Amino acid sequence: MSRPSELRTEPVKPAASSRTRRAVLKAGGTLLLSVFAPLPARAAQILAVRVWPAEDYTRVTLENDSNLKASHFIVKDPERLVVDIEGLELNPTLKQLVAKIEPNDPYIRNVRVGQNRPNVVRLVFDLKEEVNPQVFTLAPIGEYRHRLIFDLYPVNPPDPIAALIAKGEWGNDKPADPTPPGADARTEAPPAATATHPEAQTAKTDPREDKPAVLTRMITIALDPGHGGEDPGAIGRAGSREKDVVLSIAKRLKGKIEGQPNMRVMLTRDADYFVPLHVRVQKARKVQADLFVSIHADAWIESTARGSSVFVLSEKGASSTAARWLANKENAADLIGGVNIKVHDRQLARVLLDLSTTAQINDSLKLAKAVLGEIGGINRLHKAAVEQAGFAVLKAPDIPSILIETAFISNPEEEAKLTDDAYQDKMADAVLKGIRKYFAKNPPLAKNRMT
Repeated sequence: MSRPSELRTEPVKPAASSRTRRAVLKAGGTLLLSVFAPLPARAAQILAVRVWPAEDYTRVTLENDSNLKASHFIVKDPERLVVDIEGLELNPTLKQLVAKIEPNDPYIRNVRVGQNRPNVVRLVFDLKEEVNPQVFTLAPIGEYRHRLIFDLYPVNPPDPIAALIAKGEWGNDKPADPTPPGADARTEAPPAATATHPEAQTAKTDPREDKPAVLTRMITIALDPGHGGEDPGAIGRAGSREKDVVLSIAKRLKGKIEGQPNMRVMLTRDADYFVPLHVRVQKARKVQADLFVSIHADAWIESTARGSSVFVLSEKGASSTAARWLANKENAADLIGGVNIKVHDRQLARVLLDLSTTAQINDSLKLAKAVLGEIGGINRLHKAAVEQAGFAVLKAPDIPSILIETAFISNPEEEAKLTDDAYQDKMADAVLKGIRKYFAKNPPLAKNRMT
């Protein structure tokens, strides 16, 4: 089947104009009439192109010096996304987009760029599967100028648990352990299989075994490395980026948790891409997580600030001015990372963010105290007690949730720690110990999905 030529180009013709500028001059009593052609409007300039591939979606960003207007449509057989950008002339920076599409991108096979007609550039994305595109602009913020964003979401996204099963991260290939993970086996703790769950009541005895078969209650931890993609988070004096540091710590912690019996992990992001705050909460709820742990690196205007902190949600206001400032900064991640406001499900987000209960906060405080106590053994604490503020990412109504500031990346000494493998490993160990202590005293409740 022949494919239409979406990327056609036309010769650029001089723009006709009905307007002229006339100047009448007197020179030696003679009138001189001068006619000047109008100056052409300056085309927008593409400053940078970036591509962020991920399993959830692929984002393409064009950063430019002015606001751009774009239109798009889908072409079938094969799947293509065609985007026309007005007020733009093709330049070498935009041509770099072709080389930025990686072979392992889950949704884009390749991209073609061309001057479709005067002042209109056309992009044609050859797709690997059917997508639901979102094309929108972002106003300048922080170090970014105007941005034109293309988010390519799969039309049929996989179930999050099915995706983890496919990656081999949802099974239980370790021997069943009926006791929940605790810091000390002597600590009182009921069996991991909760009696209130119907499957737990019907566990059958294998006639070939003297011991009854054990139904294992798997504990699911949602680890949330902060920032990512367009949002680098805080940046240290040596150039370390918060998004990179916290992803590294989260991956170390993931490996340690998966080494425990009856425990498994879901990462809200496992690579360098942006995840909106409410989507992080949704991901944790979809896998019925027992805990939500958001990992960050602190920053302050003074480089002398130092120490680790643990935060939980507050319904009544922040526990300190600094905590309020930090929550506002972290909640601004959606502005920096870039959320499509036009399709953002505000009602759903509001439901998620307003259903937080006192019980959730109380459980979060217990978890936070256990983790803070362990972190205090490897680094100085910024505050001796758990702090509270209105962090959007902590507002899952049914999951104990904490936010850990592992150290101040704005402090040169602590920035060096955060990029040190040994410190990252110690931080992961400390968080795991805190989680184990929490579960030793607060065994998980029954869930619908068991292993």
